[in-house]
Amino acid sequence: MPLRFLTSGESHGPAMVAVLEGFPAGLSLPTSAIDDELARRQSGYGSGPRMKIEDDKVQILSGVMDGVTTGAPISLLIQNNDHKNWQGKPISPLSTPRPGHADLTAALKYGYGDFRLSLERASARETATRVAIGAICKRFLNFFGIQIGGYVSSIGGLYADVTAIPIPDRFTLAEQNETRCPDSTAATRFQQRIREAMTQKDTLGGIIEIIAIGLPPGLGSHVHADRRLTAKIGAAVLGVQAMKGIEIGPAFENTGLTGTQTQDAILLQDQELVRPTNRAGGIEGGITNGQPLLVRAAMKPIASTLTPQPTVDLATGQQTTTQYERSDFCPVPRAVPVLEAVIAFVLADALLEKLGGDSIEEITPRFAALKKSQISDLNIETDAHTWWPD
Repeated sequence: MPLRFLTSGESHGPAMVAVLEGFPAGLSLPTSAIDDELARRQSGYGSGPRMKIEDDKVQILSGVMDGVTTGAPISLLIQNNDHKNWQGKPISPLSTPRPGHADLTAALKYGYGDFRLSLERASARETATRVAIGAICKRFLNFFGIQIGGYVSSIGGLYADVTAIPIPDRFTLAEQNETRCPDSTAATRFQQRIREAMTQKDTLGGIIEIIAIGLPPGLGSHVHADRRLTAKIGAAVLGVQAMKGIEIGPAFENTGLTGTQTQDAILLQDQELVRPTNRAGGIEGGITNGQPLLVRAAMKPIASTLTPQPTVDLATGQQTTTQYERSDFCPVPRAVPVLEAVIAFVLADALLEKLGGDSIEEITPRFAALKKSQISDLNIETDAHTWWPD
């Protein structure tokens, strides 16, 4: 059964809700494993005032008994503390759509008479549920030695240099500063750049890198476009609010090189097939090759700015300026755990598709039996074939 989830809830409604279906039984799942990820989502330099109101904690309503998953759908609830500031109070309709948001497009699609109906669901508040789902998936992957981490490599046109930092250390170092950048020198520059944007009443975007290590080869498929892992990861990342671009490995850099410069040579070392480079980013033909998976995502500057932008008041038909709605000045550091979460879901689903099984007890020996990149794992034939006989 494929792993799937649904989320529901509005930004200022009573709560955010999620249901995860298809998750195997037998995995230890304390609420702290989810709450820790929710806390990460709430921290980061450049956060808006909403983060001072919310104190996200998950309530597991089903699918977990005595701290262990049962195989039934896992239902999650996260209260919105800000709801009490809106409940029962008259709220004037929002008639001025903000550029860069779903305000106008959703109203045209659904026929809304108040743009607030658009923004309540389009809000990045919804990512709290995806972080909760992703926390469960990360715990499942960690059980099999697969680690997912992320960090910020660019903010506002400034860049960090992390090439000399070992991958696992990047994750640890990133959590030691508010910009989630493993390069401490760049982190200081990022923070200063965010402060400048705040004083200018503006916002900033940036680039986030997510890496998964310990993935076995063979996840995903080349046989249909929608089964390629690149396609699934692309959809998951671009489904996160404000994400406008993605690359697997150094994809855009590769476009400036030749074919011989961009391939990862296959070498034999002690009967194991190894790669001296990873320019494919861990995926070939839509299938993992055993190398670290590297995903880079481009996050645009948040469209809600303290500086008003031109728009039209559609209640009066008059040209006017936007009405500010509370938001982050730079959401990039906070988006790191969100992208980790959505990629963790894709990888957990791919691993379950590969292994099958309804319980951790069933899945564990199947994982141990997976083929590695070794000569002994391949049964290459030497006889000629007549593929399409007359």
